[in-house]
Amino acid sequence: MAISYLVTKIPGVGYLQTLARTRGWPYVASCAQRISGVLLVLYVCFHIITLSVLRNPGDFDSKMRFFESFLPGFLEWLLAVPVIYHALNGGRLILYEIFGNRKDQNLLKWVLGLSVSYTLLLGLFMAMGNQTVSAIFFWVYVTVASGFIAYLTVMKIRLSGASFSWKLHRITGAFLFLMIPAHMLFMHLDPAIGRDAQVIITRMDNIFIKLIDLVLVISVLYHGAYGLIGICRDYLPSRRTQVVCTAFIVFVTGFFAWMGVKLTVLI
Repeated sequence: MAISYLVTKIPGVGYLQTLARTRGWPYVASCAQRISGVLLVLYVCFHIITLSVLRNPGDFDSKMRFFESFLPGFLEWLLAVPVIYHALNGGRLILYEIFGNRKDQNLLKWVLGLSVSYTLLLGLFMAMGNQTVSAIFFWVYVTVASGFIAYLTVMKIRLSGASFSWKLHRITGAFLFLMIPAHMLFMHLDPAIGRDAQVIITRMDNIFIKLIDLVLVISVLYHGAYGLIGICRDYLPSRRTQVVCTAFIVFVTGFFAWMGVKLTVLI
């Protein structure tokens, strides 16, 4: 009871409870999905800008030392919250929308429970900071599993009358369901994996890793752009404003996709 009382005193929790009573928890989960999606698109763009410094390994290593202090590391850990929530809740939406699973309340509980578990597990790995795993073995396993989930989604929606862009958004979402949380987990098994320029460059010399990174960049930015365009269409009042917003999103995400592809190919 005491814990429940303290939780209700967290800023914003009371508003969420009121919103859930009036609109339902699925509505709250949908809003959180969109907010986390916006945050992740911003993070991916920032991530590409940061990795572009790899052209000068010395500068990259000096910038990465910033994350060795507590506050930047803590904020980096908090990023796991929108990452895993967006992935798991996206999986819930695919099960509901495409595969017809209507046990929405139970799925929401699983989403929240697994999100907390993943965040705590990632924090443990970040604190230990000395885990090692074969990059090839890790990514072959994750890619096969992600590809299978995407394949099941393709088989389910290929004959539907929905637009190609809608189908591609769902397919990329199914593919990224495991890929994005796995990517974040892999990069934090050991600080050197994501912060040592030479380790990153050596890993990306492998053609398989390079292909995985190319697919990730394109899938994430397409999926994010489609979601942002959907937000514009739902919340902007005039058609003209929607068109301008859509053009801006396509230009920005296209630019960062080009940056990401160029960076991946040339490293």
